[in-house]
Amino acid sequence: MKLVLNLALKGEGRTNPNPVVGAVVVKSGEVVAKGYHQKAGLPHAEIIALRKAGDMARGADLYVNLEPCCHHGRTPPCTEAIIASGIKKVILGIRDPNKLVSGRGIRFLRKKGVEVVVGVLRRDCEKINESFIKYITTGRPWVILKSAFSLDGKIATRTGDSRWITGPQARAYAHRLRSRVDAVLVGAETVRLDDPQLTVRPKKKGVQNPTRIVVAGETNISASAKIFNNAHKERVIYAATASLSLSQKKKIQGIGVEVLIIKRKKDQVDLSLLMDKLGDMGVSSVMIEGGSEISGTAFKEKLVDKVIYFLAPKIIGGKNAPGPIGGQGIAKLKEFVKVKEMSVARLGNDLVIEGNI
Repeated sequence: MKLVLNLALKGEGRTNPNPVVGAVVVKSGEVVAKGYHQKAGLPHAEIIALRKAGDMARGADLYVNLEPCCHHGRTPPCTEAIIASGIKKVILGIRDPNKLVSGRGIRFLRKKGVEVVVGVLRRDCEKINESFIKYITTGRPWVILKSAFSLDGKIATRTGDSRWITGPQARAYAHRLRSRVDAVLVGAETVRLDDPQLTVRPKKKGVQNPTRIVVAGETNISASAKIFNNAHKERVIYAATASLSLSQKKKIQGIGVEVLIIKRKKDQVDLSLLMDKLGDMGVSSVMIEGGSEISGTAFKEKLVDKVIYFLAPKIIGGKNAPGPIGGQGIAKLKEFVKVKEMSVARLGNDLVIEGNI
C-alpha cells in the first residue's frame, strides 16, 4: 500500500476534481503492474494497472488507496474492469467519501465473488486526499495557511521588508506546494507591499499555475501588479465588496481578471462566503499566503484546515514588526487552536512545520 500511495502522489495537482489514486497488481508476492490516475478524464489508476497486467491479473490481488468507482462518469466503472480481469482480491485504503456512492463499489465486487479488505493504512490514504474528502463532503475547499517567519515570530521587519526570510530550499518547496493546490490567496496589502507573482517556478511540463486570488482591502491595487500577469490566459480572481467603484472594476476586468463581489463583514470581504463561492466554482483547495490580517481572519472564521509554517534561524525583533497571525487573537489561553498530526522537517537552514487543525 505504501507503493500505491507513492504512485498516487505522482498525480497531485493534476487530477482535480478527482482524487489522487494509485493501484498495484500483485501475484504470488510479486508486483505485476502498477498505475496512477494522471488527469481528470484519463483512465483511472485501476484501469492502467489492469491493462499493464493483462492475463497476469487473473487470480491476482489489486491494491488501491480508494474504493473503485462503480458508476459511469467521464470513464467507465472500474469495478466492471476488475471483475473482467479476474482479480480475486482487492485491498483498499478507504471507502469513497461521497455518501451517494460510498460502499457501492465494495458491495458490487463482493457480490461478484471478489474478496475485499478495507482499511489498510487508512489514515495515510485519507491524508493524501484531504482536499478531495473535504470538498466532496462539504462543498467547500480545503484551506491551507502558509507562512514564513523568523525564530522570534516575525514575517517582516517594521518597514515591511520580507525578502527573503527563508532560504532557497524552503522557497522551492513553497513553489511545489502551489503546484498541488487549486488556488492561492493573498490580501491586497500583500500585493501592495510584496508584488508577488504567486506562480509555480520553475514550471515543469504538465504543471499549471494555480488560480490566483486577491482579496480586496482598503488599498486599490495597480493593474500592473505582477499577480495580474497573463490574466487573459490563466485564471486570476479579485474578490471585493460592493463598495468597489465601477471604474476600478472595469479597469481590473479589462486586463482579464475575474471580479467577484462578496458581501462585506466588518468592512471587509466575508472570507467564509468567499470560500462558499469558490467551492461552487469547483475550487477544492486554497492556500492562503498572507498577510497577517487575512490569516487572522481565516483563523477567526474557523476556515483553516492545515498550517504549513517555515521557520528561519533569524531574529528580527521590534514590537512593530508583524507576526504571522493578525487581528486581536484569543483572550484566554484555553481558547488556543490545537495543531494535530504535526510534522517537522529540515529544508536547508530552515524548518518546515506542518499540521492539521
